[in-house]
Amino acid sequence: MTSTEKPRRIVRSFVRRQGRMTDLQQRALEELWPKYGLAPGEELLDLDTVFGRSAPRLLEIGFGMGDSLVDMAAAHPENDYIGIEVHRPGVGRLLSRVEEQGLGNVRVFCHDAIEILKKQIADESLDRVLLFFPDPWHKKRHNKRRIVQTEFIEMIRAKLKPGGVFHMATDWQDYAEWMMARMSDAKGFENMSTAGEYSQRPDYRSVTKFERRGHRLGHGIWDLLFKKV
Repeated sequence: MTSTEKPRRIVRSFVRRQGRMTDLQQRALEELWPKYGLAPGEELLDLDTVFGRSAPRLLEIGFGMGDSLVDMAAAHPENDYIGIEVHRPGVGRLLSRVEEQGLGNVRVFCHDAIEILKKQIADESLDRVLLFFPDPWHKKRHNKRRIVQTEFIEMIRAKLKPGGVFHMATDWQDYAEWMMARMSDAKGFENMSTAGEYSQRPDYRSVTKFERRGHRLGHGIWDLLFKKV
């Protein structure tokens, strides 16, 4: 970069909406982070060392308040789960629930998911990547902020093992169509439903309170499952 060039501005797919921390969430962050938290860094993680075993590895990007992640980890103790979220109250709530249920198969980052994927997750180390209800950035001028872009899809493919699955879900039809178009064009992925069609919700994705409210209001839910081939 020459002295006359401006540094490239990074377009974030999220806004840090911290909100109010409850006492329980704050205490969980302070007391439980050393046990379940993972610090961002520059070195690749050795996931066998992190979890103390070798097991299928699933990573959820933007777990919100953590309901789906906790439900999956409790129902499938044979798997290891990595959650990434920038919303500190959500991280605090997740840590509290993980401790309450005695789940040893969950670890958490409170950081930008793209940076973690680039720097700390080894290629072909994940069995499944989960992206449930990401910010739709529904205004057209904000579509560039949507996390599902060509470069992001290529990175997810690199991190998945052969046969690994990228599972997305949204309650915005426009975003569902956006993701379907980009995933259908992406090299090295195969729709696990019929080409161009959405999938039924797998049993492992629990229905959250947010989603049940959407159903009552008549909102649709779209699941997309694509396998690395």
